[in-house]
Amino acid sequence: MGLTLAEKIIKNHLVEGEMVTGREIGIAIDQTLTQDATGTMAYLEFEAMGIPRVKTERSVAYIDHNTLQTGFENADDHRYIQTVAKKYGIWYSRPGNGICHQVHLERFGIPGKTLLGSDSHTPTGGGIGMLAIGSGGLDVAVAMGGGAYYIEMPQIINIELTGKLPPWVSAMDIILEILRRLTVKGGVGKIVEYSGPALADLSIPERATITNMGAELGATTSIFPSDEVTREFLKAQGRESDWYPLSADPDAVYAEKLTIDLSGLRPLAACPHSPDNVHPVSELAHIQVDQVCIGSCTNSSLADMLKVAAILKGKTIHPHVSLAISPGSKQVLTMMTEMGALADLIAAGARILECTCGPCIGMGFSPPSKGVSLRTFNRNFEGRSGTADAQVYLVSSETAAVSALQGYISDPTAFGRAPEVKMPASYHIDDSMVLEPVPPEKAEEVQVVRGPNIKPLPLAEPLPNQLEAPVLLKVGDNITTDHIMPAGAKILPYRSNIPRLAEFCFAQVDSGFSQRALEAGKGFIIGGVNYGQGSSREHAALVPLYLNIKGVIAVSFARIHRANLINAGILPLTFSNPEDYHKIQLGDQLELKNLLQDLDKGEEFLLVNKTKGISLTLKGRFSPRQREILKTGGLLNYTKAKAN
Repeated sequence: MGLTLAEKIIKNHLVEGEMVTGREIGIAIDQTLTQDATGTMAYLEFEAMGIPRVKTERSVAYIDHNTLQTGFENADDHRYIQTVAKKYGIWYSRPGNGICHQVHLERFGIPGKTLLGSDSHTPTGGGIGMLAIGSGGLDVAVAMGGGAYYIEMPQIINIELTGKLPPWVSAMDIILEILRRLTVKGGVGKIVEYSGPALADLSIPERATITNMGAELGATTSIFPSDEVTREFLKAQGRESDWYPLSADPDAVYAEKLTIDLSGLRPLAACPHSPDNVHPVSELAHIQVDQVCIGSCTNSSLADMLKVAAILKGKTIHPHVSLAISPGSKQVLTMMTEMGALADLIAAGARILECTCGPCIGMGFSPPSKGVSLRTFNRNFEGRSGTADAQVYLVSSETAAVSALQGYISDPTAFGRAPEVKMPASYHIDDSMVLEPVPPEKAEEVQVVRGPNIKPLPLAEPLPNQLEAPVLLKVGDNITTDHIMPAGAKILPYRSNIPRLAEFCFAQVDSGFSQRALEAGKGFIIGGVNYGQGSSREHAALVPLYLNIKGVIAVSFARIHRANLINAGILPLTFSNPEDYHKIQLGDQLELKNLLQDLDKGEEFLLVNKTKGISLTLKGRFSPRQREILKTGGLLNYTKAKAN
C-alpha cells in the first residue's frame, strides 16, 4: 500500500509514535515562523526555556500585524522581537517587507519540509508542497529549541480537481465551494491533500489561496504536490535549487475522497458571519456595497494585484465605495510599480495600504456602521473588522474589483471579457528587508530590549486532585478566538501585556466576564460545538489562565485552541452526552473529584453539579505526554522540568 503525499513528509520527520490515525505522533520541524501579534509571547517563552540558540534550519520573525503605531507599545514589541531574533539565530522580516505567509512562500518555503507557525494560516505553505501547520506560540518556541511538534495523526483526505476554471472564476471560488460542502468543521482532525488533472493549470499563488483558507475548514493543514508548476515558481524566485518533486503514490489510500469539476464552478461569496455560509454571487446581486478590501494573506499575490488593476484600468470606483488595496509583500508592491499596475489602481480611486494584514484583523479600515464590506480575506466573523454591526462578505479578487466599480455586489461573469494576466518569467528579488542574526560567537554582545508594555508570562499551577469552582461563563456553538480574545487596533498593542489584555477577554460576549473571573479566583467556562475555532492566538488560552480559569467544558473543540489550553495548563473536557450541555448554567458550582486518578485511568471524568445535585460524565482523551503537561501546570513548566 502506497503513501499519501502528507504521509511521506510525516514519515521522513517522525521522531515519536506511529502513523496510525488518532494516535499522538511527534514530528521534527525544519522551519518556524512567527508574526508580531503572537511573536512577542513566543519569544518570551523561548527565552524562559534557557536555550542559547534556535536549532531549526530556518526560523523567521515577521512584522506584519501590529504596524499601526498609535503609541509606543507596537514599536517597543518590534524592537524586542528584532533584538531577540538577532541574538538567538532568527531571521527578522522588517515592517513593510510583507505578510508572513506571502513572503515565506516567495523566499523561504521548500517542498517536503515541515513548517510550524504561530499563525493559523501557516498552511499557506502547503501550496508549495510543505507540511505547514499553524499552532500556538509555545509549540513554536519548543520547536525552535529543537523539540518535536506533537499532534494526533490526522486522517488524510483527498480532493481531486478536474476540469478547468471558467473565465472570471478563481481559486477563491474553489475553496469557497469546498467550505460550502464540508463546513468549518469538515476538516477537523484531517489533512486535505489535492490532486487531479486541473492542478496543471493552477499556479502557486492560486494553490496558496486554497491552502491558506483551508484553515477555515478546521483542517490540520492542506497540501499540493510539488510538480513542474512548483519548479517554475521557484525558478522565477531564483530558488530552483530548492525544488524537490513530491507526490502521492499511485496506490495511496485516503480516508475520504471528494471530486470537484472546476468547469462547473461560478463566482461565490461567503456571507455574514461565517466562511462556510456560501452562496452564488448571482443570488446577492444589487446588495449595495460600502467598502471593498483586496489583499490579506489569502489573495494578495502579484497575480491578484494585476488582475484587479486590469479590471479597474481606465475606470473609477463607484462614488459610494471605499476601496483598499493591501499588496502581500514588498516584492509584489515593487513589481506592481514597475509594471504600471499601481498607477492604474491609484487612478481608479483605490487607497493603497501597507504590505500587511491590516483590515483583515481589524487593524484599520473598519467599515461604516451597518456597512457592507466585500473582502478577499479568509474570515468574516462578527466584529472582526472592527465594526460590530458590519456585514462582511468574502469574495474573489475579480468579484471584489467588479463590485467596487458597480457599487453593489456584482457577478463578474456579466462584466464582459475576463482579464488575461501573464506572469513574469522572473520576480524582483530584494531580500534587504530581511535581517540575518549574528553568528553564535557574537550572540553574547546583543542586548535584548524590553519595553515597559512587556509583562511576565502567566504560569499555571500543577493540576490538583480535586477541583471545585463556579461556572463563570456559558457560550454557544462556534465560539471563535476572536470572541475569546479580540484583535483590532485598540487591543493588539497589548499582546505582550496579559494583565491589560485580560480586560478585553470575551468583551463581545459578556462585558462583565473579566472582572467576575478576577473576583471569583477560579472558575469554569462552558462551551458548545467547535469551541475556539479561528486564529491560533494562544492569548485566547493565556488570558483565561491569568483570569484563573481552571477548565473549559465544551461539546467539542477546535484543534489548535484545545492544544493551546493544554499548553497553558487549562483542562479541556467534553460532554460524553452533548445534551448535558443544557444541564449546566452560569453560576453553577461544579466539582471534579479524583482528578489525577481519572486522568491516569483513561478518558472518563465524573463531574458533580453541586448546585443542581446531579452528576455528569465528561470525556478527556489525552496522550501520556499531555497528561504530564497538565499535571505539571502547562508545557513551559513541563519542558523546563524535562530539561532539568
